[in-house]
Amino acid sequence: MSARNRRLPRGLSWPLSPTDIRTALGTGDTIAVDLRFDDRPWSDGTLLHVEWIPPLSSNYGTGTDPGVWNSVRIRIAPIADTRRGIARLALLRHALPELAAWTRAARSAPEGWALSGHSRSWRFEDRSIAHREDHQPYC
Repeated sequence: MSARNRRLPRGLSWPLSPTDIRTALGTGDTIAVDLRFDDRPWSDGTLLHVEWIPPLSSNYGTGTDPGVWNSVRIRIAPIADTRRGIARLALLRHALPELAAWTRAARSAPEGWALSGHSRSWRFEDRSIAHREDHQPYC
């Protein structure tokens, strides 16, 4: 995905592509996926974020569309061009297998888990990948 086509600020690029995500998730993953590429880095350094969209309704028009219930939303944030290569390699080796395992677990999770929102995030830290669950601090 060309940064020029997405109007990404100069000096930034995405560490992963849609093909990377599709390859990691595989063809057997039947869960609906909403893939988004952010145009600005996250303040906490997150590069890859996945969230479970539970079935939430509201009488006041603020609930989520039933068409996206029980699906995942994946967001990829840009990183400085100078760090892209090493971050990409680390994400491919560590974060994408974890992303695939997380989405498989979400698909077969018990009802109690599936009825509430969950997330997992990854960021690049000095040649390694740190992760966090449900917006807790990175470990």
